[in-house]
Amino acid sequence: MCKEDFTLRISEIAAANPDSIVLREKDLSQEDYTELAENVMNICEQYKVLFTMHYFYKAAIKLGVKRIHLPLHILRQMSKEEKYFFSDIGVSCHSKEDAEEAEKLGASYITAGHIYDTDCKAGLPGRGLDFLSEVKRSVSIPVYAIGGISADNADKIVSAGADGICIMSGFMKSPDPSRLAAVLREVTKNNE
Repeated sequence: MCKEDFTLRISEIAAANPDSIVLREKDLSQEDYTELAENVMNICEQYKVLFTMHYFYKAAIKLGVKRIHLPLHILRQMSKEEKYFFSDIGVSCHSKEDAEEAEKLGASYITAGHIYDTDCKAGLPGRGLDFLSEVKRSVSIPVYAIGGISADNADKIVSAGADGICIMSGFMKSPDPSRLAAVLREVTKNNE
């Protein structure tokens, strides 16, 4: 998805001052992911952006990274001690029941998706705003929307009750990540 050097693109995104960067590269081996995570962690520290690792929670523990984002099936497998290490545990949820289970298992936030059609889930229709609202009503932890979100539809996401938005391809493909971040901040701020 990224048309340039990945760490250069991450630096450009971090310079745009997002709330957090989640390094989602589950197609890599744990060893390759860990190496990349060290680089991205350093970039995030440089720009004072929160860094969240994905999937490989044992690598996060080894690197001392206190924020992790997981699929629900991984959270189910973790011990209490492993969960206790993290200050934030995010979980990807695709139903109201997933969200409720994630909260019971100790998630501190969830991402609900995918909301709109997206190239990342080609062929699978988006779940829509009613789905997002239903998930939001089912849990007491923050719910972030993901999937097909852009500056053109972010206001609808916030109006549906999301606590925030997650964007992957928009930032990876944007010619100006700083401008995109500014537009998204303005759109979401106006709808709070």
